[in-house]
Formats: sequence, structure tokens, C-alpha cells
Amino acid sequence: MTDAMIELVDVNKWFGDFHVLKNINMTVGAGEKVVICGPSGSGKSTVVRSINRLEEHQKGTIRFNGAELTNDPKSVASIQGEIGMVFQQFNLFPHLSVLENLTLGPIKARGLERSKAVERARHYLERVRIPDQADKLPSQLSGGQQQRVAIARSLCMEPKVLLFDEPTSALDPEMISEVLDVMVELAQDGMTMVVVTHEMGFARKVADKMVFMDQGEIVEQSDPQAFFANPQTERCRTFLSQILQH
Repeated sequence: MTDAMIELVDVNKWFGDFHVLKNINMTVGAGEKVVICGPSGSGKSTVVRSINRLEEHQKGTIRFNGAELTNDPKSVASIQGEIGMVFQQFNLFPHLSVLENLTLGPIKARGLERSKAVERARHYLERVRIPDQADKLPSQLSGGQQQRVAIARSLCMEPKVLLFDEPTSALDPEMISEVLDVMVELAQDGMTMVVVTHEMGFARKVADKMVFMDQGEIVEQSDPQAFFANPQTERCRTFLSQILQH
């Protein structure tokens, strides 16, 4: 791990009267893989959505590469393409082919020539193991293939960090491993990653740091070995005992 790429300092967020994030402090170093886990409704997704400005926080500081991220449009624009996001529900354009989904961002947002955008798109489709799906519509693909297209689309913007918000939760069980295999390869290649997931096998394999959240708070942060072998709180022990049974 090198210098901090992402820093959250005393970050708080409310949805109306609901205090969804409570004094969140977290650092992600360049090349680090951070896995965020915890029960449903604990604020995990809100953390990653706040990092890439899909949500606004009301108190505290979020920095990316040392620059504070605010709700100012210039601040939001400064991270477009620098922070990639992979969602639960793919979010592909249904009327565009796979190749068109991948080239749209680099052409429109990055000003890349179409021929170079196509070349880059084909490279990343190869990387996520579906080069033969380039001309299909998303509806012609399985859920696992669609999620791999979504990962490739993020990679086509050549981001400095990738955020994953429960990327396998909408998939049938037999499709989960094909997506996780791609994510493991990205981790091994040195991509900076923040992953919200319940896939503890993946976490054991790639995480540099585990973050456990409950009721809007970070309850524990530690390396995976300590996290799984010796959780420090009853809340974390209960969560792990339940999730590791399945």
C-alpha cells in the first residue's frame, strides 16, 4: 500500500431524520483492496455512493488523491472517469450493443477517437472473458455476462479506483463465480478496489482490509486474518457466525 487515494474523515449523512452514516473514518491506499461488509441497512452502499458523489454527505470530509470532494459540479466532474462504479443491477443501456455500451463513455467523456475506443473496448471484453459478445444487446446475455460487461465498461474509462456495490447479489448462484473470478484477477493486477459484498470467500482471498459496518457505524476495521479469526465485537461475531454458515 502507498499513499492514501481515498480518505473519509468523520463523514456523516442523513436521509431526512434518519442518520445513515455516523462519523465514518476510512482510508484506502493506492492498490489496496478494501471489503465492506455488514447486515442489510448498515450504510455500506451509502459509503461507496458517497465516494463517487452519487450521494451527498452533510458533515465531514471525503478526499480523492488529496483533493476534497464536495457537491460542487466542478468537484463532481473532477472524478468522472477516475472512480469507476459497478452496481448490483448492471445499469447497461438496453438499446445499445455491448460494444456501444463500452465505447460511449470514452468517446463522449474522454474525447477518445472511435477507433481507439473500439480497440480499448475489445481489449477489456477479452479481459473479462467475453470477447465474442461484443455485438449482442444486453438482453441477449446472462446476468453474469451482463455484470462482466458492466465491469469492462468501467475499465474502459481507465479509472484509478473501482467501487463495487454488491456486484453479485442480483445473480443466480451459478453465475456468481464467473464475476468473482474477474474481480480476483483485477485485484491481483493491482487495481485499487472498494467492494461491498457478502462473499466472504472472495474477501479472504483478495482483501487487504476488512471493514464491518452496523447501524451506520464502522464497528471494526482489520486485516482479513484477524477479522475472521478473532473478531473484536459481539456484533461482528454474530454477523460472521450467520453468514459463514451459508
